[in-house]
Amino acid sequence: MRVGNEVFSGGLAIGAGIVVGFVLFVPFVAVSYRRRGGLTVGRSLLWAAALIYFCAIWTYTLFPLPDPDRLVCVGSNLDVWQAVRDVQGARDRGHPFTDPATLQLVLNVLLFIPLGALVRILGGRGLPTAVAVGAGVSLFIESTQITGMWWIYDCAYRLFDVDDLVTNTLGAALGSIAALTVPRRMRGMKRRAGSEYATPVTKGRRLLGVWCDVFAAGVLSAVSSTSVQLWLQYVADDRAAVLSGTLAATVGTAVPAAVWLVVIATTGRSVGDACVELEYRGGPLPTAAVRLMRFVGGVGMYFVLAMLPDPYDTASLVFIVVAAGLTLVTESGRGLPALLSGASLVDSRPAATDAAERDGEPSTAG
Repeated sequence: MRVGNEVFSGGLAIGAGIVVGFVLFVPFVAVSYRRRGGLTVGRSLLWAAALIYFCAIWTYTLFPLPDPDRLVCVGSNLDVWQAVRDVQGARDRGHPFTDPATLQLVLNVLLFIPLGALVRILGGRGLPTAVAVGAGVSLFIESTQITGMWWIYDCAYRLFDVDDLVTNTLGAALGSIAALTVPRRMRGMKRRAGSEYATPVTKGRRLLGVWCDVFAAGVLSAVSSTSVQLWLQYVADDRAAVLSGTLAATVGTAVPAAVWLVVIATTGRSVGDACVELEYRGGPLPTAAVRLMRFVGGVGMYFVLAMLPDPYDTASLVFIVVAAGLTLVTESGRGLPALLSGASLVDSRPAATDAAERDGEPSTAG
């Protein structure tokens, strides 16, 4: 693979990682709470770094894309010893450590070291899997290059180099070996003991649930409004409606409001509550009223207010300020839904002692 345009490729990788991370944020939180009982800063940063890294692999090996009118076709190198001869030539020229041939070989190894480490740390797999994954990813990249990005271009604009397969795979193997320094308990995605039991409800956990609601509703709103605009443009052929954006804006607010109302009415929890295993329970009101107040006090109500005509739609901004403020100042972040319904905010998972008693085991709580 050719090294160059590092700044462009790096910026593209970070940008792509942020976009993909935004979309995957809510599922990531939900899976983390179900498999590991919660979310830790260290593991979250590691997954974020892994996401950007995988985007970087593609951007550094495929971009920038060439101008089709100025496409320069390149061949391929099927000689597995060519890299060795290139390095020997660099040594003969008297600057073996700064020669481009040496640097390319070293960088090809270094680029895949994180992949091998991530396979062991996040995937919990050993050296054979790291080698197989490294070889597979490298082969897919080289195949993409030799086919001109799977025949989008008339010919290959990046060199297919069998030496890259070797050096990339070597890098993955070295990364897997280096990851042995990470304690075993911190590797893998296996379910952590006790993750199925309730833990104390904290304000940070409640705020994380709020963010999950905001992210999920925002993505749903964007997808809904964009879908309407595409339909108006390419199916209805209504250019005036596209430029107006009124229908798209209405659908983009109505869909999240309706979805959140249905989800809360049927489960008693918002999407964010479900992600972080929280639930409003109890209080003087019947269950149906508690669920209604959960909707009224959450992000679904924001979208309802946003559909009001001018100038009443500014009520949605007031609602954000009030709801956010109450979440910050109330105990455990109980917020507006608890104040409206009198319900308690609790962990939806069973307590460890309750589960032990139900299974006929003696309780160890003391």
